[in-house]
Amino acid sequence: MTDEPELMAGFPPPPESRVTLANWQDSPFNRWAFRHMRELIPSQPIPAGRRPAQPLPASPVRLGNLPVRRPGGGPGTLADVIAATYTDAFVVLHDGELVVERYDAGMTAETPHLLMSVSKSIVGCVAGVLAGRGLLDTRAPVTTYVPEVSGSGYAGATIRDLLDMRTGVAFRETYTDPDAEVRVMERSMGWRPALPGDPQGAYPFLASLGSAGPHGGDFTYRSADTDMLGWVCERASGVRMADLISTVIWQPIGAEADAEITCDPLGSAIHDGGISATARDVARFGQMLLDDGISGSRTVVPQSWLLSARTPETGVREAFARTANEPVLPGGWYQSQFWFFPGPDGPVLACLGIHGQLVYVNRAARTVVVKMSSWPDAQNTARLLDTLWACDAVAATLSGRAEAAVGLAG
Repeated sequence: MTDEPELMAGFPPPPESRVTLANWQDSPFNRWAFRHMRELIPSQPIPAGRRPAQPLPASPVRLGNLPVRRPGGGPGTLADVIAATYTDAFVVLHDGELVVERYDAGMTAETPHLLMSVSKSIVGCVAGVLAGRGLLDTRAPVTTYVPEVSGSGYAGATIRDLLDMRTGVAFRETYTDPDAEVRVMERSMGWRPALPGDPQGAYPFLASLGSAGPHGGDFTYRSADTDMLGWVCERASGVRMADLISTVIWQPIGAEADAEITCDPLGSAIHDGGISATARDVARFGQMLLDDGISGSRTVVPQSWLLSARTPETGVREAFARTANEPVLPGGWYQSQFWFFPGPDGPVLACLGIHGQLVYVNRAARTVVVKMSSWPDAQNTARLLDTLWACDAVAATLSGRAEAAVGLAG
C-alpha cells in the first residue's frame, strides 16, 4: 500500500484534505479520523485513574516472517498480512508479556484509536459486572429498566436477548445502504450529518424502532441492541456509561491512559462503537478476558460470566449456525457481546469492529492479539479471515506447536 496523502495539514487545511462529519468513515480520511475522534465528534473521557498501570513486561519475538496461509490472498507471511490489511497498530501478548508491538501511519503507543464494535464487548463486560453485583437481571424485560421503549420493537425483549443479539427488532446492519437503520442511527447519534425527519439522539432513535419478528430467534447482528443494552446499564446503575466503564473496567484492568467515548447531541454515549483507546490498554482488556476476568490480583468481570459465554447454553450455537455467519466462522457462536469460534484446545474469543478492529483471545495458547486498522470498506470477509488465520499462526507459534496455523486455519 502507498502512503496516504497528508490530511488536516495547514491552517485552515485545504478542502481536499479536510476530514469532516460527512467523510470521516471513508478512505483515506478514516485513517486520520480513527485517531482523532474527539476533534470530530463530542466525546466523554473514560479516566484511567491514578493507580499504577498493570505492567506489560516486554519480551520481543520476531514474527514478521511467520508463514500464514491466507484464504483471501494465498500463502504469505505475517508481515504480508499486516501490510495488506491497512494496519495502524498490532500488539501481541503471550503469558502477559508484550512480545510484538508495531505501529504504522503515524500511530504511536500513546495514540487512542477508535475501536468501533470492540466497544460492544466492553459494554457487555459492564453488564456482566452489574449482573454480578445484583444490579442487573438478565432475564428481566428491557422495559423493566427503560419503560420509554414499551411502544417500540423492544417491547417483550429481555436483557439476555440484547446481550446475544437475538431480539426481533427491525434493524438492518447494511453499511452500503444509506437508508438502512444503521445509517439512520448514525445520523441520529451525530456520526453523520442529520437529514430532515431523523430522530434527535440515539435513545429517541431506539424508541422509534419497530418489530421484524419474535424475540429469542436466530442471531442477527444489530448494533442497536448494544445501544439499548448500554441504556439499560445506565438505568440499572444510575451512572452514565463513560463513568461506568472507568470505574468497573478501565481502572480495574490497570489501564495506562484515559480512553474516551463519543456521545450524541443529547450527551448520550454511543455504546455500540464509540470507544477510543490505546492498543496497549486494549491488550490489557484482552489479557483480563484471557485470565478469566482477573487483572493482577483483582477480579474485574465475574469468572462465571465469561465461562457461560464460552460454554453457551442450548440454542445459542444453533441460532448462529442458521445464519450467513456460519460459513465465515464455522462452529462459532455469539454470546454476551463476544464472538467465539472453535480452536484446537477450546474456543477462541474475538471482539470485532468494522474497518478491521480486533481483539483475539486464545486461552489455550495464552495469547492476546490486538489489531487496529483503517480498512477502506466497513466489512471485508477476506481481510477478516486473513487476520484471524494470522492470529492463529501467531498463537500456534508462541505456544510451541509444530504446525504454523490452528483453529480456523486447521
